[in-house]
Amino acid sequence: MNAIAEDTSPALRLSISGMRCAGCVESVETALRAVPGVEQATVNFADHSARVEGNVDPEVLKKMLDEAGYPAAIMEELEDPSEQEALEDAHARDLLKKAAVAASLGAPLMILDHLGYLPHLGGTRDGALWLVGAYFAFQGIRYGDGRFIRALRNIVKTRTLDRDLAIALALSFAGVYAILSIVASRGFPAAFWVVVSYLTLRIMQYSGGHFYRGAIKSWEHRQANMDTLVALGTGAAWVYSTVAIFFAHGLPPMSRHAYFEAAVTVLAFINLGGALETRARGKSSAAIRQLIGLQPRTARVIREGVEIDIPISEVGLDETLRVRPGEKIPVDGEVMEGESSIDESMLTGEALPVTKRAGDTVTCGTVNQSGTFLFRAVRIGRDTALAQIIQSVKDAQSTKPEIARLVDKIAAVFVPVVISISLVTLLIWWIFGPDPSIGYAFVTAMTVLVIACPCALGLATPISVMVAVGRAAQEGILIRKGDALQSAGKLNTIILDKTGTITQGKPKLAVIECLSDWDEAKVLQWASTLESGSEHPLAAAIREAAKERSLEDLSLSSFMALSGLGIRGTIGEEQVLLGNLPLMEREQVDTSGLSERLENLGRKGQTPVVLAAGGKAVGILAIADPVKPDSREALQKLKGLGIRLVMLTGDNEVTARAIAEEVGIEEIRAQVLPSDKATVVKSLQVVGEAVGMVGDGINDAPALAQANVGFAIGTGTDIAIESADIVLMGGSLSKVAESIALSRATVRNIEQNLIGAFIYNVLAIPVAAGLLYPLFGILLNPMIAGAAMAMSSVTVVTNANRLRYTKLL
Repeated sequence: MNAIAEDTSPALRLSISGMRCAGCVESVETALRAVPGVEQATVNFADHSARVEGNVDPEVLKKMLDEAGYPAAIMEELEDPSEQEALEDAHARDLLKKAAVAASLGAPLMILDHLGYLPHLGGTRDGALWLVGAYFAFQGIRYGDGRFIRALRNIVKTRTLDRDLAIALALSFAGVYAILSIVASRGFPAAFWVVVSYLTLRIMQYSGGHFYRGAIKSWEHRQANMDTLVALGTGAAWVYSTVAIFFAHGLPPMSRHAYFEAAVTVLAFINLGGALETRARGKSSAAIRQLIGLQPRTARVIREGVEIDIPISEVGLDETLRVRPGEKIPVDGEVMEGESSIDESMLTGEALPVTKRAGDTVTCGTVNQSGTFLFRAVRIGRDTALAQIIQSVKDAQSTKPEIARLVDKIAAVFVPVVISISLVTLLIWWIFGPDPSIGYAFVTAMTVLVIACPCALGLATPISVMVAVGRAAQEGILIRKGDALQSAGKLNTIILDKTGTITQGKPKLAVIECLSDWDEAKVLQWASTLESGSEHPLAAAIREAAKERSLEDLSLSSFMALSGLGIRGTIGEEQVLLGNLPLMEREQVDTSGLSERLENLGRKGQTPVVLAAGGKAVGILAIADPVKPDSREALQKLKGLGIRLVMLTGDNEVTARAIAEEVGIEEIRAQVLPSDKATVVKSLQVVGEAVGMVGDGINDAPALAQANVGFAIGTGTDIAIESADIVLMGGSLSKVAESIALSRATVRNIEQNLIGAFIYNVLAIPVAAGLLYPLFGILLNPMIAGAAMAMSSVTVVTNANRLRYTKLL
């Protein structure tokens, strides 16, 4: 298998934290593109990464993102998957902890409020004084936190009053006095709500601090995102409820309600949703982690006649390595000595092991099943096929299909629009709502803010692309460009090169017919001897057949190649000819009765040549390029998908028609020059066809590039692979049909996600704003809004992960 040609453009991958909605994508991309030297920046919200092309210092990128409120780190191409998993797991656990802390206050408050056991807000005309007192108490506790012990020790040692302790005591005394005054004047209810307000504030600081910090950073850059919505919604709930404690007398009786439980419960649900989303995202990238995990950490090399185990990073080019049964191949190489069966299923998707002998290539990450062998390191480090496959998969996962770019533009203006809707909702309910209008206005405005976070919208496309590209890699389908994943499903015509694509690309001797009194061995031996001086592909087939039968060459002299006809030579003292019918006729060889036999062989897709000695024909040899075992079945699958099939070849019409009939293709284009293949693709595109091109050779590269989607056979040339959008690692045509089926399944999955996300926001925002209240008396609780918002993202990620198990064909 050839290595995937490496992308030489300067590209960096960054892991970005702080992105919590689709609106963040535009902010991050804007920040990155503002850095001098950046040519292109693409953010993948699904795995919170960015790919940056251009000549730029990574530290400058990190600094710019940090200033924008999105801390970043440079990602290595072959990072340790266990470290990434550990980071994701730690992040999920942290979010779960924050959710649990928020729920520990929110749940009891919600239950007690529902049962009617919470004290009522009474209010006092001295509320401003008590509010100031409570503020001093909080500040005293915060200021003196952790300093009292040090200050007291200082008093014991120096018998002097520490300044910090003095300030903390003064502030705390004022606060305690204020709280005791509240208890004395208003009783237990006021004191209870002051304590709840303080606890809520501290929990908001712990469980929602990342939202508030992100909102402040966004505000500094004149932007808005999910953090803005959460901060406004929960912050407004706390402010309103705290003010209601001290100034309840100024509110209508029905508005004297605290929403502390709403603030912390919303945070609990959002953090829980984030944790579940992180875990689900981790599953979606399992395929690429499996690929990364294929490379072993050590290799056994032979240096100065001694076998030693060294880290994989220390293996050099042309070093000799030994692989034992059950071990993974550490780098790409060429077998020098020994024979074994190699399991290449993880890279090619082919279940059957492949036998490797001296001269064969082995690929990094594949598994040696039996036997031991020595091989020479040909490609190491980031040049191995595995490393380049991983990089190509990452690039494809980071590439945005056209539909994703549209979603990003919508998300960029979505948050400001939601804030505007929230303000309009507040004003409408305040002015026209029933008593207590201020209470209704506040609840509906906060609910709009909380429920409208566009997380699901931002995840809808990239998470599906990420899962699909990973699934394809597991099946031996390497999607090099993200757009191909969307375009492949729209193809209605597939053009297939014949040699090496439909056929094996390795001519073999198919028929030996003996004329006169010669036997097969003699015919083959003399033909092989003549071909010993030829470099023609047909010669290689005859030579290989003679080698398999252990036939040695005879003495050959006066060899001459006759262009377009065949060859002439002398074996012993006998003049011998090997070539086509025109050569025989020119040399006056008796060919009576041969024409029909040669035509019959040609109609079978075989290329016949005649061996003549002593002026008469003594044998016929027919060379064929065998059709791949699964080509017919694979092409029938394509037909089943409604695809029009066209075979393209430089062979003559008769041979081309024979191969086409064997595999079930009705339409052929024969005797097409290599330079005209792209023209054929273009001619079909002009009449409105969405064309896919499948090829493996250098001469297929222009056609692969011209096609809407180019499929390269992975066993083909590097140039063809580099020109293609999709690489079929195992060389089987069945992968073409599977690619198209996966594309269609992915597009359906993206549409499901987008429809779900859009419907959610389109329906949820009006309901949150109170549209159903005049008709049915229904108002959406902010806590339910928070839960719905969080679960919408989890639903999108879960739906995308279904692609991991979708049956392709």
